[in-house]
Amino acid sequence: MSSTDSSSTETGGAAPDPAHSQKGSKRGSALAAVVTLALLAVLVWGLNPRQPKLRPAPLEPPRSPCTPTGSDFVPSSLTYIPDMSLDSLPQAATNRILLRLNMEPCSCGCNQSLAICRAGNPSCPVSPQAADAIVKQEATETPSAKTPAQARAPQ
Repeated sequence: MSSTDSSSTETGGAAPDPAHSQKGSKRGSALAAVVTLALLAVLVWGLNPRQPKLRPAPLEPPRSPCTPTGSDFVPSSLTYIPDMSLDSLPQAATNRILLRLNMEPCSCGCNQSLAICRAGNPSCPVSPQAADAIVKQEATETPSAKTPAQARAPQ
């Protein structure tokens, strides 16, 4: 017998296929790696404290109560302004107050008249004080209850 014949009979028959044994060890190591990663992911997920639901900060600064329009000032023509009682004043004083409120711009930066800013944006911090100042000024400058005809008549 030759030496090649004796080696095949000494191992107990057919020799194992070397390609088959490498394939099985590759599958086993890949499966072990996947299982290890899955267990690690479960461990990290379980140890991670619950995060509060936070929103990112806005990229723009908060808006002011009066939004600038970006256009030039245009006078308005309102004849009634909410939350302003002008009924106790004479009609001439009421007309002067409304004229001034419609012609003077609000200084909050909205580029609107005091009347429009006061009527359209009640949360404006500037227009209520400015409108009240105009009402007080016109009320003190109003002559007594004389009508224009009485004021012109000679005494």
